[in-house]
Amino acid sequence: MAQEPRRDTGGEPRDDCLFCKIVAGQIPATLVRESDTTVAFRDINPQAPTHILVIPKAHYPDAASLAAAEPAIAADVLREAGEVAAEEKLESYRVVFNTGSGAGQTVFHAHAHLLGGRGMQWPPG
Repeated sequence: MAQEPRRDTGGEPRDDCLFCKIVAGQIPATLVRESDTTVAFRDINPQAPTHILVIPKAHYPDAASLAAAEPAIAADVLREAGEVAAEEKLESYRVVFNTGSGAGQTVFHAHAHLLGGRGMQWPPG
């Protein structure tokens, strides 16, 4: 199980964050969309035929801290997920935010999983 990071106020890039390094171009990723505030890229361990991560460029450890500090950027993440779904021609899709290691979060930089291209079960995992 991933170790929870120290809590921080967020916003500033972290040199120990995988997603901050992707935003900075230090680690390659298959980008599918970029806005002023977000980046979307394909997950390297896809759980569906379409599995794209949409992240804020600013570092916040989870969706709750992002929404509390920057509600407009949190809305940007959701809007961009919808735009990516349209570009990927997904008629049905799921957007998931995992918050905390107990929920399956392994990278502690807020991110949305856009999943589609197959039927989804309910309740989820």
